[in-house]
Amino acid sequence: MRPGGERPVEGGACNGRSELELLKLRSAECIDEAAERLGALSRAIWSQPELAYEEHHAHRVLTHFFEREPPAASWAVQPHYQLPTAFRAEWEPPEARAPSATPRPLHLGFLCEYDALPGIGHACGHNLIAEVGAAAALGVRGLEGLPRPPPPVKVVVLGTPAEEDGGGKIDLIEAGAFTNLDVVFMAHPSQENAAYLPDMAEHDVTVKYYGKASHSASYPWEGLNALDAAVLAYNNLSVFRQQMKPTWRVHGIIKNGGVKPNIIPSYSELIYYFRAPSMKELQVLTKKAEDCFRAAALASGCTVEIKGGAHDYYNVLPNKSLWKAYMENGRKLGIEFISEDTMLNGPSGSTDFGNVTFVVPGIHPYFHIGSNALNHTEQYTEAAGSQEAQFYTLRTAKALAMTALDVIFKPELLEGIREDFKLKLQEEQFVNAVE
Repeated sequence: MRPGGERPVEGGACNGRSELELLKLRSAECIDEAAERLGALSRAIWSQPELAYEEHHAHRVLTHFFEREPPAASWAVQPHYQLPTAFRAEWEPPEARAPSATPRPLHLGFLCEYDALPGIGHACGHNLIAEVGAAAALGVRGLEGLPRPPPPVKVVVLGTPAEEDGGGKIDLIEAGAFTNLDVVFMAHPSQENAAYLPDMAEHDVTVKYYGKASHSASYPWEGLNALDAAVLAYNNLSVFRQQMKPTWRVHGIIKNGGVKPNIIPSYSELIYYFRAPSMKELQVLTKKAEDCFRAAALASGCTVEIKGGAHDYYNVLPNKSLWKAYMENGRKLGIEFISEDTMLNGPSGSTDFGNVTFVVPGIHPYFHIGSNALNHTEQYTEAAGSQEAQFYTLRTAKALAMTALDVIFKPELLEGIREDFKLKLQEEQFVNAVE
């Protein structure tokens, strides 16, 4: 190792640039060389949107991309990895594949999402997330063919379905897909460039009320009105908002409220999402909300069934060492980031990537795609499929690849990333998750 802490890269600096900087340029060139193929990949996914766990076309497009990416057979692809529409593609320098290779390679993961929204397609730009993950992985593969072997590294691309509904990454965590990864990378399209946004912990719930049908005019006293229960629950939560913390979010719909006005509804159904900055706060919010649901059942005489979703989405843990390295690389590429204060206090949603950050250090930056349209709108669907978005998407992929190279060649950065990870877990009282 050199006195400055960087591992040697390749023979000699050039024009005052460090060896690592030259390697980063090479990484960006690899992404530029693949720009046409990457754009075609994104457009193919965008043009045929598919819902959670049903992304068969997107899965096929992505696995074929890595199976055919030159040079031939450079990626080892597992096309149906743990889930029917998930995949795993791996690459490592030839030197690292030798049985005697030591030490253990550093495992870097790049995540692709590719599910769409019902009715409005890729209004969250997951086609671009898939492209960023693939492009950044190709950038790191620029290590291939260096005059001397790089530090041992394995690049792992994970296709993670069902972010919008269900939590495919959580399924993959439970299946052990993240067990041997050291750092994971992905990026999400948005309206601004932010190395981090405080994505919230989220719990979804389905509430069913069971009453008793009766004729609404002739003998309403014989009925138990399940719609009344649903309306009471909705109003209970609306009143409860006065006592909610400003950072809590509650939103829901009445999915079923009866079949005909002259029949007292014997069944109603609501779906609600609860969000809070941490899992600890989410548990408090969920308990209070469930009390509102039960109170509505008591008042209306109905019975109630409250069922949580298959997975809770955890809040995304920040990793300051990782995001600072990403911002440094991004600025060199011309990315203008929002301020740290805006970043830490800005609005955000929820993602199953939060669960990933509780098992392995990771980064989930947001990037502008050349449009002021808002996510989950038809206008954003159009923007996500535009040619203009390609420049911003590939620039973000370059910044991720350059950051991955920093992780590979700067041991002190990796040490800082791991320390940040442990400290954040301790703050969240999830220490046992990594022990």
